[in-house]
Amino acid sequence: MNKKLQDALNKQINNELYSAYLYLAMAAYCESKSLPGLSHWLKVQAKEETAHAMKFFEFLNDRGARVILQAIPQPPAEFASTQDVFEKTLEHEKKVTAMIDRLYAMAQETNDNASEVLLQWFISEQVEEEKNATMIVETMKMIKPDSAALIMLDRELAKRE
Repeated sequence: MNKKLQDALNKQINNELYSAYLYLAMAAYCESKSLPGLSHWLKVQAKEETAHAMKFFEFLNDRGARVILQAIPQPPAEFASTQDVFEKTLEHEKKVTAMIDRLYAMAQETNDNASEVLLQWFISEQVEEEKNATMIVETMKMIKPDSAALIMLDRELAKRE
């Protein structure tokens, strides 16, 4: 495997783990606002991000490449509102999409077909991630911060498996 691509995939493991950490911080914020459904949705999202990191981890190992874990930066703990949480979620998912796109381009440049196949899965996953975050943000824009509609959304998001 190309060393530059290997290093970039290792960095993506860190990025995915940071995403999990960020969503846990957001979940903690929502818990502090007595919105357990929003918190649940974010905790499920955190688990997904950890699974994504492990997908890269296993891929590198399967290819005989060395996994080198890096320090995970501390995520923010405070947010302006629950709407801000989900706007930042969407913004973050767009950043991750850009990261995956760069990795895919790098795989293409180095003719690494196996990495391209892996990254195609992540490209499709990011479409779903952005769609889900967008739907929540758009719903939150329609409701007042302390309204019954927020409680209804909280209950709906609690159903995520």
